[in-house]
Amino acid sequence: MSEAVLVAGGAGYIGSHVCKALAAAGYLPVTLDNLVTGRRDFVRWGPLVEANVADTAVIRQTVTQHAIKAVIDLAGSIEVGESVSNPLKYYDNNLVAKVSFLRALQECGVRAFVFSSTAAVYGEPVAVPIVEAHPLLPKNPYGWSKLAFEQVLRDFHVAGGPAWMALRYFNAAGASLEGEIGEAHDPETHLIPRACLASLGRIPGLEIFGNDYPTKDGTAVRDYVHVMDLAAAHVLAIEALMRGETPAAYNLGSGIGTSVGEVLNTFSRMGLAVPHTFKPRRAGDPVRLVADSRAAKEKLGWKPRYGDSETIIRSAYNWHK
Repeated sequence: MSEAVLVAGGAGYIGSHVCKALAAAGYLPVTLDNLVTGRRDFVRWGPLVEANVADTAVIRQTVTQHAIKAVIDLAGSIEVGESVSNPLKYYDNNLVAKVSFLRALQECGVRAFVFSSTAAVYGEPVAVPIVEAHPLLPKNPYGWSKLAFEQVLRDFHVAGGPAWMALRYFNAAGASLEGEIGEAHDPETHLIPRACLASLGRIPGLEIFGNDYPTKDGTAVRDYVHVMDLAAAHVLAIEALMRGETPAAYNLGSGIGTSVGEVLNTFSRMGLAVPHTFKPRRAGDPVRLVADSRAAKEKLGWKPRYGDSETIIRSAYNWHK
């Protein structure tokens, strides 16, 4: 029988790719998702338990039923702008609900906990590429809620809680190369899927915020990492914890800075027109965010395979099409 791993938020964009990667590695992914933002049709590689991470009775029953010893947590709220207008929602979903979740998992003997964190914990970068030792000073409640839960994991582990790893994503992008699952947020705010939708005529056009940054083409630079590479890192993190590796936080990025203009140029090279307009910069948007992911490569053996822009964009476009 395959060893089961509980995946909270496994019906979401990244979570469903994690479930696929787990299944390919020989595990049984058990998805825990309340389907508020997740999609039932994205649960394809194991059973679905329709519940919230705060539903402790369901958590205990599920962990016991499937003999779960490892958990991957991707549940929570993710929109930066909404976190500013509704901070209590973010502290509730990303922090408060997780405390009872952790307690229930410890009581059931769970040994390993991998947490979906974010590069937003760094705030405005003081040096690029960003290493894990960079100062931690988020600029919004979303980033603070993620950083606060990282601290909860550290403190709880010292007091006897599960071993943990926090994976700090940069810009997740792309879709399954087989086309079963992809990025489907509502509303969609991320650059590459919105560019796909604009190219397909499903939105009037792409709005680009800022063309006067101090970069080579005036547009902001980000680090895009393929969602399948992110998914692979979660499997490696679980295996590292189960063999006794030291808890830690790791950056997950391609290490390549790609400007918005370069993303549009890639669409153009692929023969895809993206109607777009320029708008003023948004307050708080950094000029450049690029990861230093050497630690994940050295400690976890992570080797990104799909990092080039055309692979990311082609997979995203094919899924949206």
